[in-house]
Amino acid sequence: MQAQRKDRSNPVLNVLRLVIAGAAAGVLAAAVALPAIGGAGMSTKTAVEGLNLKPENLDEPPLPERTELFDADGKQIAQFYFENRQVVRLDQVAPIMQTALIAIEDFRFYQHGPIDVEGTARALVKNVTSGGVMQGGSSITQQYVKQVLVNAAETPEEKAAAIAPTLSRKLSELRYAMAIEKKYDKNQILEKYLNIAYFGAGAHGVQAAAKRFFDKPASKLNLVEAATLAGAVQNPARTDPNVGADARKRLLERRNLVLDRMAEIGKITVQEAAAAKAKKLGWKDVKVPGGCEASKYPYFCLYVQYEILNNEDFGKNQEERRKLLQRGGLRIKTTLDRDMQAAAEKAIKKYVSSKDKPVASQAMVVPGTGEIKAMAASRKFGRSKKKNEMSYNIVADGAHGGGRGFQQGSTAKVYTLATALEEGLKYGDGFPAPSGYKAGSYSSFKNCKGQNVGDPSHTVRNSSEGGGGFKTLESGTWGSVNTFFVKLQQKVGLCDVVKMAKKLGVKRADGQKLQEVETFTLGVNEVDPVTIASSYAVFASRGQYCRPLAITEIKDRDGKAKQYKPKCSQVLEEEVADAVNGILSGVFTKGTMQDVGGIGRDAAGKTGTTDDYMSAWFSGYTPNLASAVSLGDPRGTSAHKLIGITIGGRYYPYVYGSSISGRIWKDSMLKALKGVEAPKFASVDRSRFGGCTDNCAPKPPKKKKDGDGPRDPFDIFDFGNGDGPRDGRGPDRFGDGPGRGRGGDAGPIAPAGDIGPITPGR
Repeated sequence: MQAQRKDRSNPVLNVLRLVIAGAAAGVLAAAVALPAIGGAGMSTKTAVEGLNLKPENLDEPPLPERTELFDADGKQIAQFYFENRQVVRLDQVAPIMQTALIAIEDFRFYQHGPIDVEGTARALVKNVTSGGVMQGGSSITQQYVKQVLVNAAETPEEKAAAIAPTLSRKLSELRYAMAIEKKYDKNQILEKYLNIAYFGAGAHGVQAAAKRFFDKPASKLNLVEAATLAGAVQNPARTDPNVGADARKRLLERRNLVLDRMAEIGKITVQEAAAAKAKKLGWKDVKVPGGCEASKYPYFCLYVQYEILNNEDFGKNQEERRKLLQRGGLRIKTTLDRDMQAAAEKAIKKYVSSKDKPVASQAMVVPGTGEIKAMAASRKFGRSKKKNEMSYNIVADGAHGGGRGFQQGSTAKVYTLATALEEGLKYGDGFPAPSGYKAGSYSSFKNCKGQNVGDPSHTVRNSSEGGGGFKTLESGTWGSVNTFFVKLQQKVGLCDVVKMAKKLGVKRADGQKLQEVETFTLGVNEVDPVTIASSYAVFASRGQYCRPLAITEIKDRDGKAKQYKPKCSQVLEEEVADAVNGILSGVFTKGTMQDVGGIGRDAAGKTGTTDDYMSAWFSGYTPNLASAVSLGDPRGTSAHKLIGITIGGRYYPYVYGSSISGRIWKDSMLKALKGVEAPKFASVDRSRFGGCTDNCAPKPPKKKKDGDGPRDPFDIFDFGNGDGPRDGRGPDRFGDGPGRGRGGDAGPIAPAGDIGPITPGR
C-alpha cells in the first residue's frame, strides 16, 4: 500500500496516467493537458522537463495544390489535383472566418505556447461531462503538426501511424509543436493551418472549402458560412455535406455550436448568434471537376498532360512527374485558341455524328511556331461504351495518350513530290503512268539500310479498268495518281523520300519505325492529325519545321515562371517549299478538291483515301494556319471500311478524302480564319522549277461524274483519281491509298491515364 501511495505521488507518472486514461476514453486530443494535475505541486515547466521534451524540427513538405491549365488568352480550361486546394494568405481569409475557427478550436491561441494548459484542461472537463467531444483539446499548432504528418505520409500504414493514439506519437507531436512555435509567429501558424485543414466534400484548405461549400472565395465568407466551415474541421467525415442529409444535419448542429461558442466568449452577441442559427445551412454543392475527362477540351488537355508526364524536365520518372502535375500547384498556359477550337468542333459536328462509329479528328497548327491551336474529334472523350465515347486521344500519337492512328493514304505523296523538286525535277517533268505498276525486281526499291524491298509480285493500280497517259509533277499530284507516284519514288529513291518525311516530322503514331516499303509514298504508315498538320506546316512556313507546341509558360507554386519557345529548324529550301505550295494550290482548282473548292485565300493541300477505303484524310494549309483531318473506324479499319456507310446521317457508297475530311477542313478553316489577315504564298521560282499554265495541257473532254469527289480533269479514262469518284463504271476498289498493307486498328496503345481528382480518406 505504501509503495502504491508513493507511486501516486510521482507527478511525472501521474502525467503519463492522464495521457493513457485520455486515450482510453477516446479524448486523446485533450489528454496532453500536462499541468491539469497541478494539485501535485508541479508546474508546466517542470512537467515538460520531467518528460525531457525538447523542440524537434518538423519537415514541412509543400502542400499538395491543384494544377490549372489555361488557354492562350489566360482562361482556365482544366485542372488536375490530388487534393483540391488553393493556398491563400491570411489576409485573403475573412476575419470572421479566423475568429470562428479560433473560437471553437483554440480560443486562447494567441495567449499560449505550443499547448494550452488552461484550455485543454477545460476541454477535458467539458468533453467528459458532455459525453462527447465538444471542444478541441489540442492547440491549433498541434493540429497543424498532425496535418503535416498526415499529408507527408505516402502509405496507409504511414497515415495510420500519424494519427495513432499512442503516447510516443503525442509526445513527438508536442516536440514538433514546440519547434513550430519558435519558427513562426501566431498569424503564420494560423495561415498554415487554414490552408492544410480538411473541411470535407473533397475540399482541402479554407479557400477550396469556401468555393466548394458556398461558391465564393474565403475572403467573402460571412458569419454563418464561417461558423459552418469552422465546425466542419473537427470531424469532416461525419459532417461532410456531400454524403447526405444526415451528415448535413450534423454539420448544421456543429455550426450552431460554433455560433454559441462565439457568443459565449464575446466574439458576437447572443442576438447575432440566434439570428445566424435561424439561417439554413446554405450548402451550394459546387462541383470541382478534375482531370481531362471533366475539361471542355479533353483532347488538348490530354496532349498537355502527356507533355508533362513524358518530359524529364519535370521529374526523373513518370510517377514523380504525375505527382508534380497533381500536387505541384502549377499554372500552365497553353496555345489553345477557343475560336479555332470552336470552328473545328462545329465543322466536325456538321458532317460526323458523335454516335457514328467512324471518328473524324482534326488538329490545327501554326506554321513557323508549331503552336497547336485546336484538337477536336467527333466522339466525346470518356470511358462509356454505351455513350460511344473515346477513351484515348485519337487526335494525337501514342506518346500523347493517343492510339495507333490511321494509314495516311495519299497525303503522304507530298513527301515524294518535295523530294523530286529538291532533287531538281521541274513542274513539267513526268512520264507515262500506266493503269498498273509492278516493280521490275526486288532491287527496284531499297530502304535506308540498303535492303531490297521491291515487290515484283505486287501490282499497284489506279483503277480496276486500267488506262494510261503522260503525267507531270503537277497533273500527277492533282489527280493523285498512284502509279505515277510509285514510279516517281523509284526515280528519286525510296530512302530519300523516307528521309524527307522524317525531316518534316513524320513518325508513326504507335512510336514504331516508319515502314520503308515500296508503298511508302501511298501512305501505308499509320499516323495522327497533329503529326501530319505539323509536317504540312513546313511548306507553309517556307521549309521550317517546328516541333508541335502546346505549352508556352509554366508557373510554379511560388510564381516563378518558365517560358517555352518554339523549337524550329530549317529542313527544306525556301524555294522548294514554295514550289510544293504552287502545285498543291492546284488541288482546289484542278485536282481532287475542285468540287469542294477553296477558302477564298491562298491555300494548298492534299486529299488522301487509303486502299480499300479504310480511312480518309485531308491535310492543307494557308501561310498562317495548317490543319489535318482524319476519318476512320477505331474498331479496326480493315474490318470496318468506309464503304456503303452512313455517316452524319448521310449515306456514302465510298468515302473519299474530299467527301468528308476535305469538307470539314474547308468549313473549319473558313471560320477559324475569319477576320484574320490573308497573306499570300511566296512566288514560285519559275526559272528553276518551270511550270505549266492552263494552256500547256490539252483540255480533257467533259464527262458526267457521280459521287461526292471530283474526277481527274487530266485523264479521259478517269485513271488514277483515287480521291474522287470514278466515271460511273463501278467502284474504284483501289482508291488512291497504299497498294498493300492492311489498315491498322486505331485503338489505344495504353490507357489515357487521366488523372482527375483523388481524395484520400481522412
